[in-house]
Amino acid sequence: MKNKSFDVTKSSGKKVSFSIDKLKHSLKKSGADTNLTNQIADKVRDEIYQGISTKEIYNRAFALLKSKQSHIASKYKLKKAIYELGPTGFPFERFVAAIFNAEQYNTSVGDVVSGICVSHEIDILATKNNKTLLVECKFHGEQGLNCNVKIPLYIFSRYKDVQDKWNDNQNKTSTLSEGWVVTNTRFTEDAKIFGNCVGLKLLSWDYPHNNSLKQRIDKYKLYPITVSTLLTKREKQFLLNRDIVLSKDLLNDSFYLDHLGVSTTRKKRILNEFNLLCNS
Repeated sequence: MKNKSFDVTKSSGKKVSFSIDKLKHSLKKSGADTNLTNQIADKVRDEIYQGISTKEIYNRAFALLKSKQSHIASKYKLKKAIYELGPTGFPFERFVAAIFNAEQYNTSVGDVVSGICVSHEIDILATKNNKTLLVECKFHGEQGLNCNVKIPLYIFSRYKDVQDKWNDNQNKTSTLSEGWVVTNTRFTEDAKIFGNCVGLKLLSWDYPHNNSLKQRIDKYKLYPITVSTLLTKREKQFLLNRDIVLSKDLLNDSFYLDHLGVSTTRKKRILNEFNLLCNS
């Protein structure tokens, strides 16, 4: 057991002190019991070195978890799995729309809507109780790229242009009441301050504190297929190209695995992994 403190390197390049408590917390949040959490944390702690990247720590913990309980490893890799929804942002838009659907909104993706000045292609329109939300998604395919204040500034101007036109139209059955920005990374402090100041809703991996993107995913068990520890990268891309974004989508349309030529035994393992994930 190592008692010495170590600095670890985050994806941004910033160095922070290694925290075994944070590692244990992330393992427990994924569903690992106390015994397994302690086993993995102890092994990882005994293998770290000065300056090790958080990515290397994650990879080691993930490998150990996968060897024990693959469906828990799937939850543990959730953040990385969201990045794997690329290279385009369209699967992420469908993924975010599914979250709003789970919250009883009717959604449409990619509509072109007229503004006072120009027309805009909107990522998601979400409607409930005669109120519509304009939701724009900012997807990043790699870690360390946060949304600075320019993003909400730009999206707020688009929202206001559409809102003025929308709410002036007597034929509309709903009021355009909120603008949203959703990202799979994080917002800078200036971005949060601006959003709060103008009433623009921001949703990121860890924000708002009590209702973040991660918390909503776990709450509704809306895990993307990219969390799978059994599907290959090619297989995941095949499914994403056919709008199979969520684990539950594949459970409902498992015939796509037959199109991929997946063997009966392996198909059973893949579906079992998703069943455990969605019903745990």
